[in-house]
Amino acid sequence: MPTKTSNPKPSQLRLALPATSANLGPAFDAAALAMDFYIKIDARAAKEFSISATGRDREICGMLKNHLILNTYREVLAAAGQSITPLSLRIANEIPIGKGCGSSAAARLAGIALAVHFGRLRWTDAHIVGEASRREHHPDNVSACWMGGLTVARMAGSTESGSTESGPTGSGPNDISEAQVVCVHPKRTWPLLLAVPEQSLATEEARRVLPAQYSRADAVANVQNSMLLLAAFTQGRPDLLSVSLEDRLHQPYRAALCPLLPSLQKLKGKEGILGAVLSGAGPSVLIFLDPRESLQKARRLVAAHLAQNRLAAELLPTSITLRGARSSLSKS
Repeated sequence: MPTKTSNPKPSQLRLALPATSANLGPAFDAAALAMDFYIKIDARAAKEFSISATGRDREICGMLKNHLILNTYREVLAAAGQSITPLSLRIANEIPIGKGCGSSAAARLAGIALAVHFGRLRWTDAHIVGEASRREHHPDNVSACWMGGLTVARMAGSTESGSTESGPTGSGPNDISEAQVVCVHPKRTWPLLLAVPEQSLATEEARRVLPAQYSRADAVANVQNSMLLLAAFTQGRPDLLSVSLEDRLHQPYRAALCPLLPSLQKLKGKEGILGAVLSGAGPSVLIFLDPRESLQKARRLVAAHLAQNRLAAELLPTSITLRGARSSLSKS
């Protein structure tokens, strides 16, 4: 998606980047979905950098020093040899930060989109997703945030999960600056309930508890379940979704860091609850609901269950959105 190169020089850009949930149980580091709440950014060329922030985590969003969006913006422009235009940002944020909802992927994509726009870079969607994925170390959240819907993604040139072979600008003999992404539009509406605890969890900490090797049985089980998961979405089958959410690669090891998960998994099959999985690396938990059942009944059951087990979480009803971040560019 090349940016417009007509005069005058770009002076404004509005972005709406959705929250995302990655892994979806068995599809570890391979799939994610976009949810219908956003970080919205109004950026204008200015004499100096400034930020005005409202909404969730506004103190973090409004800190000018070491700001992930602006740092990414500057780094991309510098690597491309373009001058850096100071920006005034107005940020309205709905995405919990540091809780497995794709906040860092959205921030990196925002910085890249700003650099592409104000630097007049002729970058394709694949290049944008690839650059953000290299910075995030995996493409799942990034692809869903940019494309919307449910995405399956991989990075060519990856040696293992979380590592790449390219240089700091995504160029070189093992260039992985373009991601391979498939965007899936689920056949039906899938109601979701996101349980967000008060505490955050760093992705690096959640990665450290994972083993270096897995058994063949665990690997095969996850391949089978991830394939069934994709079929459930494309065919609109709650019965398939319910049986395909089991994971053996990351959730068993992260459960101790994310106490909401083992508790909420016990509700599977009750009041239309199809299953619960970690949202990204956690600690938030994504609950899949049967579209034929009452969302409110499910929400009341979850709230009562958490209270009974002395666990606290904000419960956010949501759904899969087809509106990715790139959709907002066509309106700018």
